[in-house]
Amino acid sequence: MQTADRLEVLRTIVSGWRAGGERIALVPTMGALHEGHLTLVREARARADRVVVSIFVNPAQFGPGEDLAAYPRRLAADSALLVAERVDLLWAPPVEEVYPQGFATTTSVAVLTADFCGAARPGHFDGVATVVAKLFNQVQPDCALFGEKDFQQLAMIRRMARDLDLVRPHADAIIGVPTVREPDGLALSSRNQYLTAEERAAAAALPREMQAATAQIAAGAPVAEALATLEQALIDAGFASVDYAALADAETLAQLHEQPHHPARLLVAARMGRTRLIDNLPVPAV
Repeated sequence: MQTADRLEVLRTIVSGWRAGGERIALVPTMGALHEGHLTLVREARARADRVVVSIFVNPAQFGPGEDLAAYPRRLAADSALLVAERVDLLWAPPVEEVYPQGFATTTSVAVLTADFCGAARPGHFDGVATVVAKLFNQVQPDCALFGEKDFQQLAMIRRMARDLDLVRPHADAIIGVPTVREPDGLALSSRNQYLTAEERAAAAALPREMQAATAQIAAGAPVAEALATLEQALIDAGFASVDYAALADAETLAQLHEQPHHPARLLVAARMGRTRLIDNLPVPAV
């Protein structure tokens, strides 16, 4: 595996692959890699000749009081995992390479980011959109892979890539990969390590109660009733609060208040202790 931390090095490597007609896949990450990230890497390997993984803890997507300083950074361990997965290139730039002095441009997809996590974390998705747009311009991949766990982020990136012609135009340019889960159903996340043993055990209620809610909606229960039941069940299970529990159109993220007639997602964010957990599940159209 090659490693680059300067843009000119990255572009030299990628241009050589491109000249040889090779297909390039990008897996953007912030490091602290776990099985969910590695699943994306394996899917990328199956879809492309060359796999680029980026590791960059993006300061632009952290708000005041969030965990930028505490966010785990373990580049050596992450690199070893990527070598084992036969990744071709690790792109690990320092902050000043991504945001040089005087940087003043941001990217926003307001129509998809005003609600849900965007409402709870102002500016977060602008930071994500900006860094992903830069990654697409830097690597110029044929496809990029993202986990479905961050479903609002995935929807935003799909719209941004389409609107700004950021990747080569074909149907599978932005690939969503199903969420990887622990045996008890909890979605894998770098932030799970912040949970105490007691909190981790209680957090398993999140996917369990979400599955119950999707079953209720699919069976014809009123959406508002199913969502209210879900919120109360999470509080009863030990969650400190529920930021949102909503049914949304899978493409537009418009909130739905009746049984869906198009593919939909149940989106939830809830706080266990001081850790904010997010998850989502598909809800079939009726």
